[in-house]
Amino acid sequence: MRMHRRRSVVVALFGLLTSAVAATPVLAETGAVSVVFTKGGFIVGVGGGQGVLVFRGKRYPFTVSGMSVGFTIGASTTKFVGRALNLRSPGDLAGSYAAGGAGGALAAGAGGVQLQNANGVILQLSGPRVGLEASAAVGGVTIAMR
Repeated sequence: MRMHRRRSVVVALFGLLTSAVAATPVLAETGAVSVVFTKGGFIVGVGGGQGVLVFRGKRYPFTVSGMSVGFTIGASTTKFVGRALNLRSPGDLAGSYAAGGAGGALAAGAGGVQLQNANGVILQLSGPRVGLEASAAVGGVTIAMR
């Protein structure tokens, strides 16, 4: 009889836990991001800019700085727009993002990038690039909330 009662309690607790987990909403959310990033260099490229994260209806400004090493020559400005995935709070956007790839602009072009930081936030950005720049470099960017 005692064994039957224990089993019933375990089954009831399991049912409560299962329904509580099923009723819990997914914690990670998506935010909208816009960034203006200017880059220039010869061999070593450096850049910086600023942007805004729109998350849960509020605007959160941030700064972006970065460096790349490899083949880089010229200068360009890119106006990125896109989204930040896996956000739990606006501060999750901050951190270092590794990047690698090739791109270029002659008067005008397009650029796109997908980056991820240690918080698990994934940035998917694209936008027009203006300037005269060619690159095949590996580098990274750092985002700091203002």
